[in-house]
Amino acid sequence: MLNYDEQALERNIAYTFQNKALLKQAMSHSSFINEMKKTGMESYERLEFLGDAVLELITSEFLFDNYKELTEGQLTKLRASIVCEFTLSAISEQLSFGKYVLLSKGEELTGGRNRSSILCDLFESVLGAIYLDGGMEPARKYVKTFLLTDIESKSLFYDAKTTLQEMVQKDGKGVVTYEVLEESGPDHNKKFVTEVLVDGVAVAQGEGTSKKNAQQMAAYKAILTFREKDCSE
Repeated sequence: MLNYDEQALERNIAYTFQNKALLKQAMSHSSFINEMKKTGMESYERLEFLGDAVLELITSEFLFDNYKELTEGQLTKLRASIVCEFTLSAISEQLSFGKYVLLSKGEELTGGRNRSSILCDLFESVLGAIYLDGGMEPARKYVKTFLLTDIESKSLFYDAKTTLQEMVQKDGKGVVTYEVLEESGPDHNKKFVTEVLVDGVAVAQGEGTSKKNAQQMAAYKAILTFREKDCSE
């Protein structure tokens, strides 16, 4: 089903393209191009490649300017946590990229619109398109507006399992374990539901396309639960 809506996309990202073809390319998955067999039409893969490089530069520049107390190693780790698949795919979901991406019928039927890897790619391909269309300033605005806000929460997910472990063992006590509650879907589109337990007591559940991602999500939610509890006491 083709839901591509140029105007809705431009409203969502707060940018109007001069070259509309760039935006359409940024939203065209390779499966769609192959299925349509359109000569001269490209998928988003090259734009994603460019967007990845632009994203690294903009993020690095932002962290360099705003986190002067951090070492090179700490900056590298923070950057990796911000531009991880979870964060970029979550932003793309908020911007409705999954709704408007052009997919083949097969990719559509296997859940491509909600696949985190595709959503992550779309954030970068749109960035690459913006950069080509308008240059570095609108590209920087896109990244700062949708990614470089609430840095603490975004970086928290990346190290959620480690952070949770440190929280519950700060007094030398506490055991964190994870249990898979559900595993469904075909091999190329798995869904896992995992529960995290602290000293045998269930604290939170998380979903993901891999056991690791599901555990990270469960740990992230557990951290938020503990923090909320501490604030209310």
